[in-house]
Amino acid sequence: MARVRISYNSPVVLTFALLAVVVQLVAPGSRWFAAAPEFQGTESYVGLVSHILGHGGWDHLIGNFMLILLLGPILEERYGSVPLMAMILITALVTGIVNVSFFDTYLVGASGIAFMMILLASTANIRQGEIPLTFIAVAVVYLGGEIVKAFEDDRVSQMAHVVGGVVGAAFGFLSAKSKGDPISGHPPSAIAIAGGKLKAKV
Repeated sequence: MARVRISYNSPVVLTFALLAVVVQLVAPGSRWFAAAPEFQGTESYVGLVSHILGHGGWDHLIGNFMLILLLGPILEERYGSVPLMAMILITALVTGIVNVSFFDTYLVGASGIAFMMILLASTANIRQGEIPLTFIAVAVVYLGGEIVKAFEDDRVSQMAHVVGGVVGAAFGFLSAKSKGDPISGHPPSAIAIAGGKLKAKV
């Protein structure tokens, strides 16, 4: 009988998930893993990116990584590990910058990354000059819902969800193939990169 082995099939996504679990075990609530509302101290600069590893609790972490572990491996296989890691870091940085620029609360969690992956996945097999109907449906359901919820005082950062979704959509359209190119599962050869009080939104 053939031997069955467990493979580390999606190194970026799995490492991301493991790091988030370690942070939740070792340093829950640490400002080193939160995007601050103002620049004050080294941790506030680190937090612009590291906030995606901090979470408001285990339920928050599990909710985010259920989606990330579902979509992430598919996206990592399609785009490649390095491009996906770049997408995650850029999304984190953009979300952190928006938070420090316009909001007065701390921001924690990987929900922006989850929404980035949702919108990126909805642009699968996209071609230049086309807008997939699936993308429109997902944008209306997910982003439209978050915009409506933004008027509720629920301590959830809909901003991170919307920003993550917009960045994911941008990555999807930037990687669109021309109409004459065959769709393949190979990653693209290059990726276009665009570039207080501890009351945390998650």
